[in-house]
Amino acid sequence: MKAAVVFEKGSIPRYADFPEPEKTHENEVWVSVKAASIKNLDKARANGSHYSTENEEHKPKVIGSDGVGYLENGTKVYFFSKNGTVAEKALANPQMMVTVPESLDFSIAAALPNAVMGSAMGLKFKAGIHPGAIVLINGATGITGRIAVQIARLYGARKVIVTGRNEESLQALLKLGADEAISLQMDDENFKEKIQYIHNETPIDIVLDYIWGHSVEVILSALKGDGTFSHKTKLISVGGMSGDTIQLSSQILRGTDIQISGSGLGSWTREESKLLFSEVIPEMFQAAADGKIKIETKDVDIRDVESVWNTEIPNGKRLVIRI
Repeated sequence: MKAAVVFEKGSIPRYADFPEPEKTHENEVWVSVKAASIKNLDKARANGSHYSTENEEHKPKVIGSDGVGYLENGTKVYFFSKNGTVAEKALANPQMMVTVPESLDFSIAAALPNAVMGSAMGLKFKAGIHPGAIVLINGATGITGRIAVQIARLYGARKVIVTGRNEESLQALLKLGADEAISLQMDDENFKEKIQYIHNETPIDIVLDYIWGHSVEVILSALKGDGTFSHKTKLISVGGMSGDTIQLSSQILRGTDIQISGSGLGSWTREESKLLFSEVIPEMFQAAADGKIKIETKDVDIRDVESVWNTEIPNGKRLVIRI
């Protein structure tokens, strides 16, 4: 079969012939793949830098962690797999597979689930979002942040505040459902005062963070209590684009009713992972089919995977390989 293959660790994937995968479990089913998105996860797994590849043997492999295609009976499905998906054929575990509405474009169906994992899972299971919640999304101008704004609204958030550096992208988020945009370009004092003002007026229930680093330090200092009763806030870390560590004052933890946790591969319970495929992704597929969630894609034929691998994709779009 034809596939996008990494032959050496750190090399760029090439369009090449590759053996069809062999079944390792009786319940695996064949998928004729039509589209697969390329994400930071896929690039990190391809070059061997992602923590999920630490114990993997270094050998030629098909790239990709999920895809959309047809089962042998003609059912249109999305599936997740660590065994490579950017290929003409792939094997899928039915427990990690979701039926896709026929009206939903292959590229949208391929691009949406990873952003859903990086937003809905944190909002629903880690933050316990409820109707009327006040949500701050830190570093919201990326693809997953854009989806998070829309999903927070679907889950009933009363107010959604977003932060980011790109002014054009921040303004676009206001059109997607955000109520207020705060630039990370402003100095620390003004940024802190802005967060404090919002928190005093409409106490923030959830901080969904995609960048970590210094901005989170400032946000935490803005939420810090003064020795009286404080509002319960949950800070959920999803990414670390601005750095992997922060300085955290113990006074913030002692003087503030704040809970800090993370949402990502390995942080979800077995039951939550099952619900991702049985409830969360199907719900978001239907929302996208109904026009309630929007995501933009940059579609490229699999033959051109090598030339596009290191190309900068237009802001707010997900790269999708069409097969």
